[in-house]
Amino acid sequence: MSNDIGAFANRLGKNIKHLRKWAQRQGLEAWRMYDRDIPQYPFAVDIYKDQVHLQEYDTGWLMQKAEYEEWLGGVIEAIEFVTGLPADNIHVKRRARQKGKEQYEKTGAEGTDFVIHEYGRAFWVNLDKYLDTGLFIDHRNTRKLIGNLAEGKRFLNLFAYTGSFTVYAATGGAMLSETVDLSNTYLQWAKRNFELNGLDSLKHQIVRADVFLYLQQAAELNKQFDLIVMDPPSFSNSKKMRDILDIQRDQEKLIDGAMHLLAPQGVLFFSNNLRSFTLNAGLLQRYIVRDISGNTVPDDFRNTRIHQCWEIRHL
Repeated sequence: MSNDIGAFANRLGKNIKHLRKWAQRQGLEAWRMYDRDIPQYPFAVDIYKDQVHLQEYDTGWLMQKAEYEEWLGGVIEAIEFVTGLPADNIHVKRRARQKGKEQYEKTGAEGTDFVIHEYGRAFWVNLDKYLDTGLFIDHRNTRKLIGNLAEGKRFLNLFAYTGSFTVYAATGGAMLSETVDLSNTYLQWAKRNFELNGLDSLKHQIVRADVFLYLQQAAELNKQFDLIVMDPPSFSNSKKMRDILDIQRDQEKLIDGAMHLLAPQGVLFFSNNLRSFTLNAGLLQRYIVRDISGNTVPDDFRNTRIHQCWEIRHL
């Protein structure tokens, strides 16, 4: 492993010079500055306004504690130097390889909630409390797409997390929406995001439910939606769920369930972050499917296959 911190600092400097201007032009306060560009520095560095979210990816490397602390200290120093932000504004997390754990684990730290803006919308984020921040910034293009399509539509947001897709749909003119997740914590967060953006709580309803059960019950009630987003975690073994979710295994059950609720001319956007994920052949026969990942992955994630996204319609 190289200790050449200079190469890391140079890459950060090059990236920030280009991306900071790009983000300002776009009206973005949250964006990715660096993502494992240099293998010896396996980090993701995200800017949230005047704060830095620094995630170290688990590589399995073994380092002595003192050597590791010195190495990490060098990384933080390089980020301070390039961004001009103090060490107190740098929030460090270790992202372990996922082994079926819940996606949104608590870290044990409290952190501070603050608001960032993205394409004219506002969102609460917290860089310390959970593994994730409250906003998946790799999906901002997808959110913008939803906002552009939502006028007059009935919108459904499944595995909604903190409701950011719904904020875009509602501010884009959706006539009604349902936002479904099993976590009370994240639905409370969604509610705060809705209030922040002036959403009407009578038209835009928050539903706490296991998505599998919701799909069954909504079908029994003959609910119909024109626009559906489903962005599930790769795995979840939440105690509140009846079964463990494995997206590779469960994709047909979820997509068929969502398509049952989709109006004839409607569109489902289905996405996930499992790098090894492949769409089952049966789905390609039953529906019109288009891989739109090339459009949904934004410029600041250009080096990484951060997510895959499909547009799915009825035949």
